[in-house]
Amino acid sequence: MTALRFPITRRALLWGAAAAAASTRAHAGAPRIAIIDWALLETALALGIAPVAATELIQFRKIVVEPEVPESVVDLGLRGAPSYELLHILHPDLILISNFYEPSRPRFERIARVASFAVHQPGQSPYPLAVDNVARLGALTGRSEAARRYIAETDAELDRLRETLGASDIKSAYVVVMGDARHLQAFGHDSIFGHVMGRLGIANAWTHATRYGAAAPVGLETLAATPEAAIVIVSPLPPDFERTRTANALWQALPAVRQRRVAVIPPVNHFGGLPSARRFARLFVAAIREMESTRHG
Repeated sequence: MTALRFPITRRALLWGAAAAAASTRAHAGAPRIAIIDWALLETALALGIAPVAATELIQFRKIVVEPEVPESVVDLGLRGAPSYELLHILHPDLILISNFYEPSRPRFERIARVASFAVHQPGQSPYPLAVDNVARLGALTGRSEAARRYIAETDAELDRLRETLGASDIKSAYVVVMGDARHLQAFGHDSIFGHVMGRLGIANAWTHATRYGAAAPVGLETLAATPEAAIVIVSPLPPDFERTRTANALWQALPAVRQRRVAVIPPVNHFGGLPSARRFARLFVAAIREMESTRHG
């Protein structure tokens, strides 16, 4: 007997994803929250909140990495173009957005109640906002005690990591992402990275203006402005830079490169919250200590 075959439509797939999420939610008692912004997603996960749905989960797992996203969370697609149809089907009780998504707020409000959080303001350190967001999300979800504990643990971890760098002879650093073989973006004081470096007792060598935390693409030669500074590169590396850096005369001429004060760290969310701040702090301190070991070993 020949089995009947029915075409699998896009809507059927959406309904299937929604049904799976509903089943998991009923079993685990997780809150019915959808999250659009990654900083809010990592913050929710850190507080033990498993949302019904969130955006770009494949990339989140590669770039943000931690906290881990449960497999039950439905992927809503791109952060800049989430699936409103799937959101309608899932019908969450609450949608969390950041200030970046305020123009789309009316569309979200036609689906569910919306809570908006400021994760970045031009020219300001995002760290106090990240602290406020933990506290606010904790209050909103009945996890105020967990929020207070997480904030305190973050402060304690940064203090402990600062102590490990107390005797370091590296006093300043650039934190950058590479654009190509000759250009980069440097993170300023108004980035989560810049704030964490200050908390760790390392001066940010990039003192010029930025836009939303990072400078517009600038040439490699700008890293020579503070010759004593280390260079910490946040992954991923563009293929052309990784392939050609040993033969790149401009790169090799930089004082930090010649003196082996360069490190590449795993990916960290540039626009993250406290979980990203903690991840960056651990990776940054490990990179500085590795530089010292390499230079003095």
